[in-house]
Amino acid sequence: MNKQLWIIICCITLTLGNMSAKTFLVFGGKTGWIGKKIVHILQNKGHEAVCAKSRLQNRADLEKKITQVKPDHIINAAGVTGRPNVDWCESNKQHVIRANLVGALTLFDVAYVHNIHVINFGTGCIYEYDAKHSMHSGIGFTENEEPNFQGSFYSFTKTMLDKLVTCYPNVLNLRLRMPISDDLHHRNFITKITKYARVVNIPNSMSVLHDLLPLVPIMAERQLTGNYNFVNPGVISHNQILDLYTQYIDPNFTYKNFTLEEQDKILKAGRSNNELDVNKLLSEFPQITHIQKSIIGVFKRMQKNFKIKINIAKR
Repeated sequence: MNKQLWIIICCITLTLGNMSAKTFLVFGGKTGWIGKKIVHILQNKGHEAVCAKSRLQNRADLEKKITQVKPDHIINAAGVTGRPNVDWCESNKQHVIRANLVGALTLFDVAYVHNIHVINFGTGCIYEYDAKHSMHSGIGFTENEEPNFQGSFYSFTKTMLDKLVTCYPNVLNLRLRMPISDDLHHRNFITKITKYARVVNIPNSMSVLHDLLPLVPIMAERQLTGNYNFVNPGVISHNQILDLYTQYIDPNFTYKNFTLEEQDKILKAGRSNNELDVNKLLSEFPQITHIQKSIIGVFKRMQKNFKIKINIAKR
């Protein structure tokens, strides 16, 4: 291939690449843990990511921002989960409704009027193991099955949203569960359970962000809509994760177990435990790694991050 032809091919490739760049309006991208990760991914892919400050429940502000930015896609990574945990939602129900239900629906509706595709980060914590989907059975809840978990007000609002989102043909709702990352952020499920005095030993579907978040721009490009269980294939238990934490991060770390009945006595709200079916997600992205394999990569990366943090602290 001569030099002139090579230059022409490169120019065409660059032009096509620029044509595919999109503008994303991201709610929760400025301060949210997952939102900031999404912004970073979008920018690395050559997209423009604009972080919105508008209150979701303020329709006038949403209209103004969307008119100003003219986004190709909207991502909603905002919402309330409660601090330090979802027990907070039991005593702040009106605030939770405004943020998780009224706000999200207002955003979906405004985007629908403007014919803009929306990706919403929801939750898969709307199911719990039952006779049909028993623990260790390998039978997960599909996107079409009726949510059966009613143990917390947080999950109640998310269940309502999960049902209503299907009324909007422009919205993709991603059901995250117990998000796992290789960073040391306090929202990371691994970091969370290392702080608990005792943990339940129950297998669950979980979301490895390293595997799943890079799929978001692709899902936007494909204009996918509806509910998707946004988790890795398979399940993993709290004990398995903490055993790996001991192996890779802190050999002196120890933990204790307690039963669900014992856990319920110290919590205001119940906790969802389930396995989600991922066949719908795998039909789009068959390369997603099984959780039992993916978690090893998580801890290897976390080990490096942990060593870097220690070295910085020693300086």
